[in-house]
Amino acid sequence: MDLRISDLLAMQRELQDRHLEDWGGTPPERAREQLLWGIAEIGEVIDIIKKRGDGEIMSNPETRRHFIEEMADVQMYLADVMLCYGITAEEYSDVHARKHARNMKRDYKEENRHLFDGKE
Repeated sequence: MDLRISDLLAMQRELQDRHLEDWGGTPPERAREQLLWGIAEIGEVIDIIKKRGDGEIMSNPETRRHFIEEMADVQMYLADVMLCYGITAEEYSDVHARKHARNMKRDYKEENRHLFDGKE
């Protein structure tokens, strides 16, 4: 299975609709809260990396499943933020593709040279 952005948004909308009464939906003013929950989930991803390590994520199926599940939680909260602001899959895809094209032309080393004071 390869989920598209539109699939992720539809799945999140379905979940939000199911819990509308308890969670309050996805109006714009809830975006900050959703983003904060997503940051908490990023912390859980980081904890797995710190406590289990790269090797276990790559070789232990249970650790790997848990790691991916936490990453999915992060993506779900990002999808909620998109829903809060009415960002469509098409709109996101267009901006993402443009950003990628711009990044492909960037010279990050040169842009950040001042941060390293000539250190490589």
